[in-house]
Amino acid sequence: MSRFTASLRLVRAGYVLAREGVFAALPVAEAGFVPVLAQKLARLIARRGSRRQHNAEPMSRAMNRLGPFYVKLGQFLATRPDIVGQKAARDLSALQDRVKPFAQNQAVLQVETTLNRPIDQIFDSFGAPIAAASMAQVHEAVVPAAGGRVEKRAVKVIRPHLRRAFARNMESFYLAAHMAEKYVSYMRRLRPVKVVENLEQTTKIEMDMRLEAAALSEMAENIAKGGDKGFRVPKVDWERTGRDCLTMEWVEGIRISEREALLAAGHNVEQLAAALMQTFLSHALRDGFFHADMHPGNLFVDDSGTIIAVDLGITGRLGKKEKRFLAEILYGFITRDYYRVARVHFEAGYVPDHHSVESFAQANRAIGEPIYGQSVETISMARLLGLLFEITELFNMQTRPELLLLQKNMVVVEGVARALDPHFNMWKVAEPVVGAWVAQNLGVAGAVKDMAESARAVVGFARALPELGRRFDHISKALQRQAEHGFKLDKASLLLLAQLQARQNRFLRLALWGIGLILLIGLAHFW
Repeated sequence: MSRFTASLRLVRAGYVLAREGVFAALPVAEAGFVPVLAQKLARLIARRGSRRQHNAEPMSRAMNRLGPFYVKLGQFLATRPDIVGQKAARDLSALQDRVKPFAQNQAVLQVETTLNRPIDQIFDSFGAPIAAASMAQVHEAVVPAAGGRVEKRAVKVIRPHLRRAFARNMESFYLAAHMAEKYVSYMRRLRPVKVVENLEQTTKIEMDMRLEAAALSEMAENIAKGGDKGFRVPKVDWERTGRDCLTMEWVEGIRISEREALLAAGHNVEQLAAALMQTFLSHALRDGFFHADMHPGNLFVDDSGTIIAVDLGITGRLGKKEKRFLAEILYGFITRDYYRVARVHFEAGYVPDHHSVESFAQANRAIGEPIYGQSVETISMARLLGLLFEITELFNMQTRPELLLLQKNMVVVEGVARALDPHFNMWKVAEPVVGAWVAQNLGVAGAVKDMAESARAVVGFARALPELGRRFDHISKALQRQAEHGFKLDKASLLLLAQLQARQNRFLRLALWGIGLILLIGLAHFW
């Protein structure tokens, strides 16, 4: 029954999206006959006004009509231009939550339940919500401090019944992803099921306030270890933090988007722009852990000129291979070494071996050379990465969600920096960070570090050899038994497999019939 209701919810969502003109904006020109035909039919269903609108309004309206998790889906797809296209991704990046706050008594109940104490034993006062989004809302609170003083706190409280609604919507998202992967051939390279899995994982993390608190704590430690100046995150009040609420220090400051107010307060906006970009690159390259939602609403500047980043519900991580990939391609474009950029793609395994490194280097040159005829103020590193990801599609590069998330956030950070400083020189600001990382990790020091890691790996492998030998012996005996007697399934297993396959086919047929019915209704409405 859950698959049936998921199909019905998916049909409704399809109709709303088609009606608001969302499907009409998707890039399907080269996707094959079926997607192109479906898009033409969807255009017949679309409201006449939406056919003329090519901005974020139709998408925002559709996602907000469908509920908070479709808003979250839209924001997530803004990081995946390879799926929805560059223009739609830009439109979706402007999608903001437009939700009303939930009742004060519900927020109090959430806090009391997760902390297992009455609200008056947790806070001296707990005010009304001051900001609300699809996942949570923020309250101002007061706690006692040393010397009889009091201190303000910001308390982020999760929405009631959010996890139940999340589970229902994820069923529909998975059903749509499986259908796309099965029936639309060009979508298979984009791995839509994997996309939904990534969305599910990031949203689960966002719905547990303890994990956001841990992210704040980890980033604060990285900032302290790295000696980063001019950037910090709020301190966590762990005593008043649980699964459904996060309590942290109250942040006072000017929004980083208010340039005139920053100038009036005596801040150096050029230094703020440079500090923001260098800190972001340091976190990505040095720590492999970065704030992945650094839009202007999440960035404040305090009286000392320090940038304070809030809302770490969405973070990104880069492994050693991804950090090297990022540094190499940035440094390769800075030095115009296009063969180096191409080679690191192949060494990382991102581009299949049957392609030519030289041909890929030629494609990189087509991206990089036009840049050097421009003034440094107009060169966009984020745009360069976007073009690079477009080129990689021609060479069958597998989708890398973590790199796309990085590129999306770099677009945002670069936009904030240029709004502060119209003459912002991206390359001059980035070169010290990228160059230092390359010298430390890819030169002699990097080779010594790799040798040490390899030695540790060899020791670990040697220690595991006895257990690996026992496992291999067990597997070889099992394979020998199957070779002699064959692989067999009992009747119960065969019956269960048949029932599952029949059920899946039945629900897929229902969903397809539902979509067909919507198209017929739309045609009737149009004529």
